[in-house]
Amino acid sequence: MPSQPKIENRSSHREDSTPRDVTRHVSAAIQCMLWGKAAGRCEFEGCNLSLWKSSVTQESVNIAQKSHIYSFSGIGPRGHGGLDSDEINDISNLMLVCHGCHRKLDQYKDGGRYTAERLQEWKKSHERRIEIVTGIATEKRSHVLLYGANIGEHTAPLSYRRTAPALFPHAYPASDVPVQLGTVNSAFVERDAEFWNMEGKNLVRKVRQSVKERIATADINHLSVFALAPQPLLILLGTLLGDIVPADVYQLHREPAGWTWPEVTADVPTLEIIRPLDNSGPPALVVALSGTVTPDRVFRAMGEPASVWSISTSKPHNDFIKTKEQLSEFRCIARSLFEEIKAVHGNKTVLHVFPVAAVSVAVEFGRVRMPKADMPWRIYDQVNDCGGFVAALDVPFGDN
Repeated sequence: MPSQPKIENRSSHREDSTPRDVTRHVSAAIQCMLWGKAAGRCEFEGCNLSLWKSSVTQESVNIAQKSHIYSFSGIGPRGHGGLDSDEINDISNLMLVCHGCHRKLDQYKDGGRYTAERLQEWKKSHERRIEIVTGIATEKRSHVLLYGANIGEHTAPLSYRRTAPALFPHAYPASDVPVQLGTVNSAFVERDAEFWNMEGKNLVRKVRQSVKERIATADINHLSVFALAPQPLLILLGTLLGDIVPADVYQLHREPAGWTWPEVTADVPTLEIIRPLDNSGPPALVVALSGTVTPDRVFRAMGEPASVWSISTSKPHNDFIKTKEQLSEFRCIARSLFEEIKAVHGNKTVLHVFPVAAVSVAVEFGRVRMPKADMPWRIYDQVNDCGGFVAALDVPFGDN
């Protein structure tokens, strides 16, 4: 059997013209990292050619080449720079390039104008740019906000376990501890004289402490709002949140039961604006999506005839809101109507608000209010024990 040739073990630091025993092989892990950092584009400054397709036929093909900044042999372009065999094929010494740029980089033994220092700078600049551009991610973290207050004799059954699953797949809870705003075990209900003032003050204080202060420190960047309370309080909550932070407001559905938005395939009823024939009386705005509100109920609550504006639908019912798109449509209509009523009645005149709508609509109604531009509001609530609508809250409320 012929003897095997003896392989000389050359030093990896020899600065002569003898090729070193360093393999050209680059591991699969390093290749993946190089492709990722370069985003599959040529790192030669000013080229940026996509390396996963033909520039002529646009067919999918790998045209990438791996260029060494310092050569794997002492006689290669730019020498080996004192690197040992383990460092030659490291990602720090490799650039992802196209064939044409690879030829330019390696056409001279000393590298010519393509020095190792220049190539290192190009590599760093290209990979930093890729990191910045691809670092723009969709933010899906959202803080769950729960607000409940007594509705008649019923308490608000809100819990993190029941609400948080509704965020998926559009968002994920930022914490397993929700932002809690409600009063625990309150004995007061709407018919009690203390109810509105007490609940309003508590809500203002908790929003300031638990929401606004955390927004100011960038601890909260998005909210998912789940609320069950009398509608004047829901509207107040909306005005306190406003648009200071992006928020998704959820609706508790009866069919199918739960907070998750159902898959709706049928057409949903559209919203419509009904304007008064006579604008001589004080302005009232009725939001009648869950039920019908006749003008006589408004006049009786206000104690005088009024100019009644309304946002309604042809078929109001208590499970009317089924999609986020309906809420978006409502926000646009409400914002436009605020401006129209203000133009007719003046921005100093009190607007009397009569809400008969879903909880999500009430919150969004408050959120679209512009505190420095819109009219002051007096919000009414239907309290059966008091014989109809009663004035509940004024907005602005207190020192909020």
